[in-house]
Amino acid sequence: MYYFLSHLSSTDIWYTSCVTPKLIGDLVQRKSISYRNYMSQILAMHFFGITEVFILTVMALDRCVAICRPLHYMIIMNRARCSLLIVSAWACGAAHSLSQFSVITRLPFCGPNEIDHYYCDIFPLLKVACTNTYVTGVLIVANSGMVALVTFVLLVGSYIIILFTLRNHSAEGRRKALSTCGSHITVVILFFGPSIFAYLRPPTTFPEDKIFALFYTIIAPMFNPLIYTLRNSEMKNALRKFWCQKTFLDERQN
Repeated sequence: MYYFLSHLSSTDIWYTSCVTPKLIGDLVQRKSISYRNYMSQILAMHFFGITEVFILTVMALDRCVAICRPLHYMIIMNRARCSLLIVSAWACGAAHSLSQFSVITRLPFCGPNEIDHYYCDIFPLLKVACTNTYVTGVLIVANSGMVALVTFVLLVGSYIIILFTLRNHSAEGRRKALSTCGSHITVVILFFGPSIFAYLRPPTTFPEDKIFALFYTIIAPMFNPLIYTLRNSEMKNALRKFWCQKTFLDERQN
């Protein structure tokens, strides 16, 4: 679990670093970006974003094995297999981003160069292209839709298997097993919900896109460390001790 979390945290750092510094800079100065930097941000965003999607899917499969086959867990999820799953996640992220990138780099641009978004996304770019982008939009939606469909099926399937297995457990066993999945389910909802709304639809843009994009570009990666940290009993005890000491000192000063 911690091996996968280390890769998830690394992906979160790189993922948010692709958009947050530029967003902060745009808030204090002229909002502009070169064509090369625009394309670079699209490539990086899709690479790290899809890699995070696959890492979250791998973590769901890991929880499924841990709960359904606890005695064989160390054999099934050995270090070699975990490394293979992580390498596959990074490779799938690279394949997806490169395929999207190869499609949009062929688009001509000769007219308006303003987009209604706070980071470089594909759909706003299609809107300002000087050609018919219907086929390109269909290819992009099909690519993103395939990724979303495969990962969604794996996620739902893993939790269905977990719930089916827990039928024969005691109430205490079910509570402990489901508590280990609570953090992962929270992260998946924060990340997948807005992402599905943004990419599983016809290639159009809406003013609400910026609000939903905040969840999967900034909010979800920012809360991931907090969500998983609060599952650690030692961290919870340390926080409880810190707040108790702070409350005691405040009362003593008063």
